Amino acid sequence: MSIVRTALPLVLLTSVLTGCAGLQKTDWPTCAAVGGVTGAALGATESASWAGGGALVVGGLAGAYCWVHGDGDEDGDGVPDSRDKCPHTPKGVPVDANGCPPVPVAVVEEVVVVKEETIVIRDVHFEFDSARLTGADKTKLDTIATRLKQEAASAQLRVTGHTDSVGSDAYNQRLSDKRAHSVTDYLINAGVPRSSFVSVSGAGESQPVADNKTAEGRALNRRTEIKINR
Repeated sequence: MSIVRTALPLVLLTSVLTGCAGLQKTDWPTCAAVGGVTGAALGATESASWAGGGALVVGGLAGAYCWVHGDGDEDGDGVPDSRDKCPHTPKGVPVDANGCPPVPVAVVEEVVVVKEETIVIRDVHFEFDSARLTGADKTKLDTIATRLKQEAASAQLRVTGHTDSVGSDAYNQRLSDKRAHSVTDYLINAGVPRSSFVSVSGAGESQPVADNKTAEGRALNRRTEIKINR
């Protein structure tokens, strides 16, 4: 019986301390309370007078052990320090089971490349009844050249000249062709690669975009178009 009285307290005390080790530091009051009850029971195995002392001693030991060996949560994210892989997480930041903030999913925005674009030049008027560029025309084409030099080397440029319906079909065909070449030559001299131009032609009056019966319509029809294929 004496062996049982000696061994039983050690077994119970070891069980209490082992259980406390798996708790949080903040659970030390619980450890102390459980330890107190256990201590009282251990004391009572000797005599009733030992119950109070046993409760005090074992409760204090259990509470202290829980504080020292308990698993804390230093950053307060709800994940014990023993398995918190991201300690010191700022307060209020949501975390996963490992105590780490969720990794944001990268959003890849697809770049939409316009395969075909047409630049319409309507404010290049040339000299009267000719394909010779005026000073104002050259200033406008300098802006177009700067724009085209930004295109990739693989871009293909097609230049087409257009006229209104004044004059014969044959005359307008020749004039539109000369004007298309005049614009192209200027752009090449301004730095646009010659190899980018895959075709230069005139369409004469065959492709109107407005009514040739009005001055406004004829002005819209007199144009040079540069089609860009990327």
